[in-house]
Amino acid sequence: MKLANVDGRAVIVTASDRGFDVARTSGGRFGPDLASVYDDWERFRAWAEKSPTGREVSFTRAQLSSPSPTPRQIVAIGLNYSEHASESGFEAPDRLPPLFTKFVSAVTGPDTEVMIPSGGHVDWEVELVAVIGRTGFRIAENEAWSFVAGLTIGQDLSERITQLTGQAPQFSLGKSFPGFAPVGPWLVTPDSLPDRDDLRLGCAIDSRTVQDGRTRDMIFPVARIVSELSRTITLYPGDLIFTGTPSGVGVARNPQRFLEHGEELVSWIEGIGEMRQTFVATEVCGSG
Repeated sequence: MKLANVDGRAVIVTASDRGFDVARTSGGRFGPDLASVYDDWERFRAWAEKSPTGREVSFTRAQLSSPSPTPRQIVAIGLNYSEHASESGFEAPDRLPPLFTKFVSAVTGPDTEVMIPSGGHVDWEVELVAVIGRTGFRIAENEAWSFVAGLTIGQDLSERITQLTGQAPQFSLGKSFPGFAPVGPWLVTPDSLPDRDDLRLGCAIDSRTVQDGRTRDMIFPVARIVSELSRTITLYPGDLIFTGTPSGVGVARNPQRFLEHGEELVSWIEGIGEMRQTFVATEVCGSG
C-alpha cells in the first residue's frame, strides 16, 4: 500500500495520479489527515487491507506534501554506511551511530524549491526514512518492523558551515533550515516492497549521479535502529527516522562540491519513487 498526503488529506494511492481519499472512502472512520491515521494505524491497516472501493480522486505532484507532515520527533542517524563513515574521516561505529535531530520546521514535501542561505555550503544526503506506526518503548529487534508503518525517501540537506563551525558541531541547526527535510513522495508499507532490507537508493544533480547505494549496506538496519532508539526514547506514531546516507556527499569530495543556484537534485529509492528539489540562492530571512 502507498499512502500519500494530498493537500493535507490521507489518500491510498492506486496510480501515480489518483487514489482513494481515506476519510471519504471510510465514511469518516479514518483521517482526513495523516496524523490521525498513524494514531489509529493498526485499525486503519486492517480496514485498508480489505481493498476499499469507490470513487477515486485525482491529484498532481504539486499537491503532495510529506507523508508525515507533523511528526512529534525526527531522529537522524549518522555514519550508518561504512564507506560514508570512511569518506567523513571516521571509523564505522560498533554499537550505535551518532544521532541528531532535524527540527519539524524543516519538513516539506517531495517536490520543492529550497533556499540556499547566503554564503552557505549546502550538501545532499539521500536517505531511507522510516515512519513509526505504533507507540513503542524498549522494543525487541525481532518485533521492530511491526512498529514501522512504512518507508519513504528523505533528503538530509545540510548546510556544512553552520553544522561544523564552532567549538562543538551544530548538527541539528545546520540540517534544519527551511526546506532541509523534504520527505516523500508517499509512504510505502514494507510488505509492498521487493525487499524491505535491500533497496537501491541514490541521487543526481542535473542528471549526474552523485550517490548510488543499497540499504543492505547499512551498518545498523532499520529493525536494529528502531530497537536501539527505543531503549532511551519513546517512539510515537508519525515519528520520522532518517536512517543514514551512503557515500558520495559533497563535503567529502576533492575538491568539495556543494549545491548551487538553479541546480536540480533528484533523489530516488527502489520501490518508492523519487523527489525533486531545485535550489535558489538568497539571503537568510528571519523575523524579530
